[in-house]
Amino acid sequence: MNMVTKMKVKVFDESHELDLEVAINNFLEGVEEVFDIKFSVSVAVSEEQIYCFSALVMYK
Repeated sequence: MNMVTKMKVKVFDESHELDLEVAINNFLEGVEEVFDIKFSVSVAVSEEQIYCFSALVMYK
């Protein structure tokens, strides 16, 4: 029997890059296989700089 494994995605969004790293590493402990990770950084400037570190993990 040929089983098709569906890919799943998980989105992470943190204001500090180290928090993003910890969140992803904790999540990956229970993941069987990772297909890809996409990483992005956004900055908003007003009275202060606000950073948004995000990642999309594609996994099985």
